[in-house]
Amino acid sequence: MSGRFQTPRGTEDILPEEQPYWRAIHDAAGEVTRLFGYERLDTPTFEDAALFEKGTGDTTDIVEKEMYSFQDQGGEALSLIPEATPAICRAYLEHGLASRPQPVRLFTIARMFRYNRPQLGRLRQFNQFDCEVLGSGTALVDAELIELHWRFYERLGLENLEIRLGSIDDLEARRAYLDRLRDYYLPLRDQLSEDSQRRLDRNPLRLLDSNDPRDQELREGAPTMIDDLSPEAAEHFEGVKDGLTAAGVPFVVDPLLVRGLDYYNRTVWEIVPKGDGRQQSSIGAGGRYDGLIETIGGKPTPASGFATGLERVIIEMKRQELPLRDAGAPDAFVVHAGAEGGRAAVRAGAELRGAGFVTLLGESGRSFKAQMRRANGSGARFAIIIGEDEAARGVAALKDLREQGDQEDVPLGEIAARLGQELR
Repeated sequence: MSGRFQTPRGTEDILPEEQPYWRAIHDAAGEVTRLFGYERLDTPTFEDAALFEKGTGDTTDIVEKEMYSFQDQGGEALSLIPEATPAICRAYLEHGLASRPQPVRLFTIARMFRYNRPQLGRLRQFNQFDCEVLGSGTALVDAELIELHWRFYERLGLENLEIRLGSIDDLEARRAYLDRLRDYYLPLRDQLSEDSQRRLDRNPLRLLDSNDPRDQELREGAPTMIDDLSPEAAEHFEGVKDGLTAAGVPFVVDPLLVRGLDYYNRTVWEIVPKGDGRQQSSIGAGGRYDGLIETIGGKPTPASGFATGLERVIIEMKRQELPLRDAGAPDAFVVHAGAEGGRAAVRAGAELRGAGFVTLLGESGRSFKAQMRRANGSGARFAIIIGEDEAARGVAALKDLREQGDQEDVPLGEIAARLGQELR
């Protein structure tokens, strides 16, 4: 061991130079959820492990391989949240949100945790923007969520994306399709990945969602469900397509699209960069899950939602070289010397910040020359210079760092007003 600590494998520090991407994402998420009338809900970082075992599904990669589960000192089995949807559904039940006017529109931005092999866009600790609509089974709710999802990327400035839309019918109606799917794969069993061989008998739908190259080669010949939906699911799917068309949201139908979670029914979708062959190319996905709330102990409640991984969104923002809004340089840098100068500098800094100006203070004990170098390097528009002489006279020397003019004495009590005049 070298004695130097590093980030745990599969995690990242978000450094200051990366923060503009995160600010842009939070701003875009805040704006689209405001426009669509969604309210924020935040849940704990860990939940009862059984919530995900029952809700997410015991044949999913998340439950089988990826959950960070532990037993606390009281003997409770807990898990760090691997996805937001079951936790939001649990909160919906626990706090009686079903008694509110339906549907309830909720969103969250939170950290998730999954134990997997780290790679680009796939971390063990990652962040998601998640939107859910609980209490409505209409096709137009699905279309609304897909539109919100699409507008989020639009607001960020992302282009050349594609919505892949599908339907996986209702659970009872798709049993015949699962039999056809199983019959297709049984003669090919030895060519499948080990995970898919194991899942073939229990849940063959998972084979269509596998990222293993061996499974993807066989996927194209698999029977499709989209042309043989139950009448109810087919009508619902047409309603989703009509809603998206009316909203001017483009999409393509993907006959083999499924989602990697057991609770989905009817509408499913994912959004991917066009022509991108990366294995982890999806930057967001969602679907309808009418049976989930009943599975975790509630009354039958229709629901739909989506999640987008923020790290993957940032990868795409960088790939497309999106211009980011500059957070802005400081308005003022206060250079000071001496005990009285230092006290006057602190007062001036407090007054300037109170007036809304971004203000940095030079470091006590450093020379005027060193502090002025720092002021110039900070990008600040003005230097405010307060030495012992200026403090005694109740003034500060104001210098415009972007002009070559002389500095000017300004009474300490008038600095904020003067900066306001200059910056306007």
